[in-house]
Amino acid sequence: MRYEDFHRRSIEQPEAFWADAAKAIDWHTPPQAILEYDNPPFRRWFAGGTTNLCHNAVDRHLDARGEQLALVGWSSETGQVRELSYRQLHCEVNVFAAVLRSLGVGKGERVVIYMPHTVEAAIAMLACARIGAIHSVVFGGFAAHNLALRIDDAKPRVLVCADAGIRGGKVIPFKPLVDQALARAQHPPAHVLVVNRGLAAELPLLPGRDLEYGPLAARHADAEVPVEWLESNEPSYILYTSGTTGKPKGVQRDVGGYAVALALSMWAIYDIRPGQVMFSTSDIGWVVGHSYNVYGPLIAGATSILYEGLPTSPDPGIWWRICEKYGVRTMFSSPTAVRVLKKQDPQWLRSCDLSRLQYLFLAGEPLDEPTADWITTALGKTVIDNYWQTETGWPVLTLMPGVEMKPVKLGSPGLPAPGYRLRVIDENTGQDVGPGQKGVLAIQPPLPPGCLSTVWGDDGRFIASYFSHFKEQLYSSLDWAIRDADGYTFILGRTDDVINVAGHRLGTREIEESVSSHPAVAEAAVIGVQDAIKGQVPVVFATLKRSDGDAGEAAAEMMRTVSEQLGAVARPSRVYVVNALPKTRSGKLLRRSLQALAEQRDPGDLSTLDDPNALEEVRRALERGADAGA
Repeated sequence: MRYEDFHRRSIEQPEAFWADAAKAIDWHTPPQAILEYDNPPFRRWFAGGTTNLCHNAVDRHLDARGEQLALVGWSSETGQVRELSYRQLHCEVNVFAAVLRSLGVGKGERVVIYMPHTVEAAIAMLACARIGAIHSVVFGGFAAHNLALRIDDAKPRVLVCADAGIRGGKVIPFKPLVDQALARAQHPPAHVLVVNRGLAAELPLLPGRDLEYGPLAARHADAEVPVEWLESNEPSYILYTSGTTGKPKGVQRDVGGYAVALALSMWAIYDIRPGQVMFSTSDIGWVVGHSYNVYGPLIAGATSILYEGLPTSPDPGIWWRICEKYGVRTMFSSPTAVRVLKKQDPQWLRSCDLSRLQYLFLAGEPLDEPTADWITTALGKTVIDNYWQTETGWPVLTLMPGVEMKPVKLGSPGLPAPGYRLRVIDENTGQDVGPGQKGVLAIQPPLPPGCLSTVWGDDGRFIASYFSHFKEQLYSSLDWAIRDADGYTFILGRTDDVINVAGHRLGTREIEESVSSHPAVAEAAVIGVQDAIKGQVPVVFATLKRSDGDAGEAAAEMMRTVSEQLGAVARPSRVYVVNALPKTRSGKLLRRSLQALAEQRDPGDLSTLDDPNALEEVRRALERGADAGA
């Protein structure tokens, strides 16, 4: 099958294309209409059809593959490995669903899940889907304030949490954070359901509100909870976009469109069929964790591996040993994780049998060419960048080995996924730009299945946030992009990450890639800092591959490299060499906090900061002065 024909049909004959794709899932009631689009930009996919995510992820596989592994929970933090077959998963989901129902949770009720990346969190999600409840998973690294904001927006009946998480060997009590959040919340849930992992020294329970899951589960040990069939466009979950300030923005996902999009993506993009194994290293609190740790692989009848821990603990070979043990076919991770592994001895990777591994997909942030080149060479496997957002729920740009494997172009996430009519738009004129010209990546509606249906509780915000940036009604990704003559798209970073240097608009990612191409550089972050003469100037923060390297010499070479590759206008004003860069626990660089510190402003909410020492490193570097300056 040719990619061009596959994608063209999805654009020119969308109803026929998606009607065929919809056959990959079970419907209790067949759809009455494949697409209803009479109220743009809102659309309804598979209208009138009823289905259920839990049924498609678990129940329908019981006859054919009941004894096959469904989920593997591997924790390098606790040393525990938990393996569940589809039949065992079905039993545990039914028990959890029965417990939720006993607490008054029913169709349309919200359940906030505040858990580490564990099998129990996936079971809680599937239990909600089974009974028609709407889950809202909040990343376990968020502090009490962030949790309270999300509670007030979702207004849940029940909050599910763990007693504690653990990271780098350090126990992080969750229950005290929940108590603090509920003390601040205006709409606290009636009950808090605590999954006790035995990690917390103390487990404070408020009588009448807080309940331990274990004793309740024992009462419902033989429960069989019927599936709640939902109309395709009813909400399945809410996921709040990371970094939201003020009132959180809850991405609302549907049921049927999401299931169909994931089913298609599993074979077409990730080349996974029933019985094969997928290993996504994302946390369950992010959109990748929803789509490709839980729902996608299970809908496909595959085995999914959930990993709790650092990629370097107990040693930098842990991920590759997991791939070897379970015969992973497709792995999904992030460029940040690869950069961490890039600093390690490559022997950790070479010592494992990775013969069954076919693909490594990377997403979550732009993939720089040096990192892509390193991991491709080190693995000897196909490495595919793919670009998407919390809002889209599955890839927008990617290569599709399940359909036709197109050539990889380093620096580009590839070509449009099915159903996406992509345009690159001039921000001033609203017109399409030509090949090689920079513009804003936009999607011509209607959005394909799987994308957000609205912002939870706020249709007006949905339109204002995504469809109000151009005169024509287009979905704005708020990302700069360039499309080449072959149709490959290159993402240049957020539109608000553009810096204006003496009238020249520069994407910080372009400078980052240039800096990262220097052989001594492990990782780099570029920000724009206010300048009295030029308006803004680029400033670099970089880590080196070797801690004993000459920082001053390396910094000077970085500046020369940028001048040679991008021209003098892009030359950094200052370069700071640090031992670590501040990141969230999901691995994203805190560029805005870096910018604030460099401009002597408040760095803002640091509740998701992974390592506080990294921020202190930056402060000390700023105090001592740049290692190189223009």
